[in-house]
Amino acid sequence: MEQTKPNFFARIGSFFKEVKSELKKVVWPTFAKIKQNTLIVIIYVLVIGVVIWGLDLLFGWGMSLFINR
Repeated sequence: MEQTKPNFFARIGSFFKEVKSELKKVVWPTFAKIKQNTLIVIIYVLVIGVVIWGLDLLFGWGMSLFINR
């Protein structure tokens, strides 16, 4: 006997039921943890930005020495 797939709307409904049940299992971070992680990301972005800026200045200076020779 051949099994048939449920129709499109039944599969969509089943999908959203599964999504809802999985979201109930998620351990959401606290607001304090979100603030801490955001601060860490901002600090890392600033540090990496300063490093890239410094390398840009260094390479620009080196290229100007090479070109103006």
